[in-house]
Amino acid sequence: MLALFDLDGTLADRAAGLRAWAVEFCADHGLDLAEADWLVEADGDGRVAKEEFFGRVRERYGLAESFEELFRQYSEWQPTLIPVYDGVLGGLERLRSAGWRLGVVTNGYQVVQTNTLVSTGIAERVDGWAISGAEDVWKPDVRLFEIAAARAGGKPGADGWMVGDSTADIVGGHAAGLRTIWLHHDRPWPAAEPAPTRTVSNPTEAIALILGLGIA
Repeated sequence: MLALFDLDGTLADRAAGLRAWAVEFCADHGLDLAEADWLVEADGDGRVAKEEFFGRVRERYGLAESFEELFRQYSEWQPTLIPVYDGVLGGLERLRSAGWRLGVVTNGYQVVQTNTLVSTGIAERVDGWAISGAEDVWKPDVRLFEIAAARAGGKPGADGWMVGDSTADIVGGHAAGLRTIWLHHDRPWPAAEPAPTRTVSNPTEAIALILGLGIA
């Protein structure tokens, strides 16, 4: 039995971690704390390339640090500020105790996502993961799901699940032959895309659903 999970916005609250990082960044650089709003918006929910993001940051605040230095500081610091959602760590432990093989499928930079997995405690509660920046494959490409499944000791199939909060999670999981659970975060599902198998409001509901349904 295999269950794959997205990381940011599914198991871990990246938005909260980014906000905390932005506030500390402002304090450390003597900026008005209101600039935290600009930093969060410029980040684009992680979808803006860090080269572009920190290029804009350097220009806006006249920073002398290079991109490499700013990114190094960010990748070491920001992941430590990301909290897991309530009930996630215990839920993952219950899944493993019930015989599920667990994997994480995430888009992002290898160093940032690895540090997030480790600092949140998720790494020690799953069996493997695949990070797009390490594999040069991005969701919804089925290959990233296959890599994660193999590292978790399983393979995609109709008895497994993919849990995520983005269309790429659900579309890619569906294409990989998995049942899917979408965390809606108060958003409607885009009608043009294949619908998820189930829809929930938080990851603990998704974990409870997997435990309750098993492979039925």
